[in-house]
Amino acid sequence: MTVDKEGSRSTDEPEAGDSNRPAGRRPGSPIEFRLDPGSGVPTYIQLVHQVEHALRLGYLKPGDQLPKMRDVVAFLAINPNTVLKAYKELGIKGFTTGRPGQGTFVQETVCRVALPELTGLRRSLLRWLSTADAAGLDEDGIMALFSSVLRDFHEQRGGASSDQRAAANEGTAGVA
Repeated sequence: MTVDKEGSRSTDEPEAGDSNRPAGRRPGSPIEFRLDPGSGVPTYIQLVHQVEHALRLGYLKPGDQLPKMRDVVAFLAINPNTVLKAYKELGIKGFTTGRPGQGTFVQETVCRVALPELTGLRRSLLRWLSTADAAGLDEDGIMALFSSVLRDFHEQRGGASSDQRAAANEGTAGVA
C-alpha cells in the first residue's frame, strides 16, 4: 500500500508470486516499514510508531496482518530481536496479537476519523505546508510552529495538564 500526496490509498501490490514484490511486505500486508537511521529514534520505536500512525490514519484495521518478522528482518537488514521487541510492544499496547505459526495481526485501531475526512484534512495541511515553505520556514521551523500552535490549542481546550504545559514550555521558551 502506498499513500499519494492527496492522502488516497492505492494498492499497487504485485500479484502473488511476483518476484518484484518488496521483501518487507507480504502479499496482503498493507504496511511496508521504512527506517530513518539519522533520526536518533531507536529502530524498534520507529516500527511501533509506523504501525500506530497507520492505525490512526485508518490504513490498518482489525484483522490486517503485519509483515512476517523474517521478511522485515530481511528487507530492513536489522536484528530479529529488534522486530520482536517492536511487535511485543504493539501487543502490550493492545494493538496487535500474535497467532502462533500465522503471524501478527491488528486487533485494535485508534482511527477516530473516517478516511474521506482524513483526505480533506491532509489536503488542507498540504496547502498550509506550501504556504509555510513559501514563507521561508524550513522543516525545523515548521515543526516548531506546529508544536507551539498544537500546545496552545490544547491549553485553550483544557486538554493539557499543568504538568504537561510546564514541561512543554521548558523546551520551547521563546518559540512563537
